[in-house]
Amino acid sequence: MTYAAQHLAETRDIVAALEPALMERIVEGLAAVRERGGRLFILGVGGSAANASHAVNDFRKICGFECYAPTDNVSELTARTNDEGWATVFAEWLRGSRLNAKDGLLVFSVGGGNLEKNVSPNLVEAVKLAKAVGASVFGICGKDGGYTAQVADACVIIPTVNPANITPHSEAFQGVVWHLFVSHPRLKVAQTKWESVT
Repeated sequence: MTYAAQHLAETRDIVAALEPALMERIVEGLAAVRERGGRLFILGVGGSAANASHAVNDFRKICGFECYAPTDNVSELTARTNDEGWATVFAEWLRGSRLNAKDGLLVFSVGGGNLEKNVSPNLVEAVKLAKAVGASVFGICGKDGGYTAQVADACVIIPTVNPANITPHSEAFQGVVWHLFVSHPRLKVAQTKWESVT
């Protein structure tokens, strides 16, 4: 089997293992955030940060959310990292945004954060803050979902079908899942361009 065939077979296996009922639950949770006038904050690091930026556009433009990603503000992100440290950069950004119980947090992560292994402590601290103020917490994570999956209201875990490909599949499927969310009739309020011209 070629690598291309293997990768596509793994992708097929992941799709087959995903739980539609869990995604419907998250869609309802996101709809509740919007209906109560809450904002949606999307967090990610590395490739997941790039996905967060793209998802912010989609949730704002297609679904009418007030939505933000801290990583879109490079000046503040680097200033906080320099002055206060990486572990608290997202939590302090969210404090400055006055995160509250009406809001929602959506975490994109390969591992979901793990303080013991010192992996993505910034995500862990942000999720802790969100839980402390009563904000809704959702995730799209790989591996076992880490801290995010342990405490989130709901978290999609991208199944590991090949331990050598956890990161590429996790980051790719963040896109699949959030595009499902923004296309869902419960959330979508604006037609996307190409669909509107056919």
